Amino acid sequence: MVSVFNHEESFTLESGVTLPGYHLAYTTHGKLNAAKDNVVWILHALTANSNPFEWWPGLVGDGKLFDPSRYFIICVNKPGSPYGSISPLSLNPATATPYYHDFPVFTIRDMIKTYQQLKDHLGISRIFIGLGGSTGGMQLLEWAIEEPDLFEHIVPIATNAVLSPWAIAFNASQRLAIEADSTWLEPRADAGQKGLAAARSIALLSYRSFNGYDITQPRDKAFVALNKDVAYAADNYQRYQGLKLVNRFNAICYYRLSQSMDSHDVGRNRGGVVPALKTIGAKTLVIGIKSDVLYPISEQEFLEQNIPGAQLLSIASDFGHDGFLLEYDKIETALKKFINEKSSYNLKIVNG
Repeated sequence: MVSVFNHEESFTLESGVTLPGYHLAYTTHGKLNAAKDNVVWILHALTANSNPFEWWPGLVGDGKLFDPSRYFIICVNKPGSPYGSISPLSLNPATATPYYHDFPVFTIRDMIKTYQQLKDHLGISRIFIGLGGSTGGMQLLEWAIEEPDLFEHIVPIATNAVLSPWAIAFNASQRLAIEADSTWLEPRADAGQKGLAAARSIALLSYRSFNGYDITQPRDKAFVALNKDVAYAADNYQRYQGLKLVNRFNAICYYRLSQSMDSHDVGRNRGGVVPALKTIGAKTLVIGIKSDVLYPISEQEFLEQNIPGAQLLSIASDFGHDGFLLEYDKIETALKKFINEKSSYNLKIVNG
């Protein structure tokens, strides 16, 4: 069920910008039990929405590991995204017109501050397990530091404690592509669409891997070309994915969300990254994809080394960063053991 939480008091961002309020669209499945100890809070990645049944069907849904007959499952559409929460497409109360390019950047920490208000509104004081991949994992780590006693378990997947210069460079390249669109600065909802398609093509190169493209888009693959100049499947695939995102997302939202990612640094104003990670009190399983070029496995190893008692599942996959959405069989097996295991265990390497 999709609901909207309205916070009608002023809210000040880390940037110093104060909003008169905000709203969050969120999806729930299942019911909160009497003990209020069955909450599963899922934090979504860059362009996903608040319904993990749609984008994580291998793990979430009827008969799956996270089944709504057993758990109260919550996922919030993060601020800045066009799927219902406050975003560049929302009306600016000061002008009675959409924010568009005037929409401020929500840092990852700002996002968590909004979720805390929703959590309190729902009467939740303990979360059984929090899960998040990629930017969802960034939000999860930030929240687990902000409230060390809130989560019983956390599972940050294909993510890191601070966004690297390498990842910032990928984001900057995508923003440059959007800025190169001649319509980008026009105050309208469809500004920058061609730039968004190009940005998505850049992003895909960081989400997948050499082997992944060799498997899914080989040179001799038959395909229906999007235009007469396309000769190879990989070219066609990049164009198709760009158009697909344009049809379901928004360039201004994408631009701002990439800046939100750039802000990620759990050590900011906390004495550094290591001291911040040391405060996490939840039982932690870090999951990394060995072929991930965007958030290399060394970043998940760093999390394991610095979160007290954390364990690491390192997954071999041909699909790079996107393996966190595709390798759900391996993830499910590890999660079952992680949730049920009472003592320390080792999940260092999973081959295949």
